[in-house]
Amino acid sequence: GDIAFRFINYVRSVRERQLQQKLKHHQNLSWQEISESYQEDKSKSLGNSQVVVCDINKEMLKVGKQKAQHLGYSEGLSWVLGNAEELPFDDDKFDVYTIAFGIRNVTRIDLALQEAYRVLKPGGRFLCLEFSHVSNPLLSRLYDLYSFQVIPVLGEVIAGDWKSYQYLVESIRRFPPQEEFKAMIEDAGFLKVDYQNLNSGIVAIHSGFKL
Repeated sequence: GDIAFRFINYVRSVRERQLQQKLKHHQNLSWQEISESYQEDKSKSLGNSQVVVCDINKEMLKVGKQKAQHLGYSEGLSWVLGNAEELPFDDDKFDVYTIAFGIRNVTRIDLALQEAYRVLKPGGRFLCLEFSHVSNPLLSRLYDLYSFQVIPVLGEVIAGDWKSYQYLVESIRRFPPQEEFKAMIEDAGFLKVDYQNLNSGIVAIHSGFKL
């Protein structure tokens, strides 16, 4: 949901700039004509853009919907219960596919990547935000110490749930390193595959195109 909200904000800001540029080039319009044009375009703040949030967990979707309602997001937003390894969408449907802190939790990463490729239109882009592997040896040791000794304890103290936070750490460690995951994305058919490390690789953004 959070990624969807950010995308909606981005589209709205782009359309707002386009509207301002459009009105700037029509200096001879009357105040009433400018007002009418502005209101008409403002009522379509997303244009034809649509955002689909898909999750296998209906409770997560429920929380996302509640947050969307609380924050005032409704236009161009839909929620679908579905499995990343067998998406309930037609081929060549989306311009962009994003997955954030989710792909390490699927049973078959290769199937999830193949499905991402299938539902993207030719020219579409795949973007994945995920915990990854730290490149700096010293920072890596400190991060491991924090992950295994501190995070589960915080989970127990704050949420009363040691096991879930222990799983969080273990799932991060099992996830393929950046170069290995890059190769998996390429194996699924994506081209121009690349990644950007954030915070020395604690998190990475992987990108690829269906060409």
